[in-house]
Amino acid sequence: MTQNTHDSDTAFIAALAALLTSNDLTEIEVTRSSGDDNMLNVRVSRQMTAAPVQAPAPVQHVVAAPAVAAPAPVSSDPSSLPGVVASPMVGTVYLQAEPGTPAFVTVGAQVAEGQTILIIEAMKTMNQIPAPRAGTVKRILVEDGRPVEYGAPLMIIE
Repeated sequence: MTQNTHDSDTAFIAALAALLTSNDLTEIEVTRSSGDDNMLNVRVSRQMTAAPVQAPAPVQHVVAAPAVAAPAPVSSDPSSLPGVVASPMVGTVYLQAEPGTPAFVTVGAQVAEGQTILIIEAMKTMNQIPAPRAGTVKRILVEDGRPVEYGAPLMIIE
């Protein structure tokens, strides 16, 4: 392999690493072919820290977040908070159906059991999350467009 090819491969790998970081990705894999016998297979990955990382929101969901109550201290056991609604899946939370529309619920709103309180996007599927019980929304513990983990507290309904 010539020095020129090596330099271009190194620059290509550096560009992939920058793409990985700038888009908060954990892994990217690319195969580049430059003729019949010249192929480059590259897999770049990085280990994420334990702190949650904000994933970029899809372009169609870039809007100002509605007013939300200040987040409560997150307990390691979400079930310890009274009236907590925990996330049933991993995904991205959306507090409204579409950009520019009102939020499903706001702090102080009365909700009925089964009423949609937010959407979690998982694997390009929008999953409506229903209220598990009737009551008043006391706190909204998540921000629009932010990732959530399974079991993470979403809001408190009492």
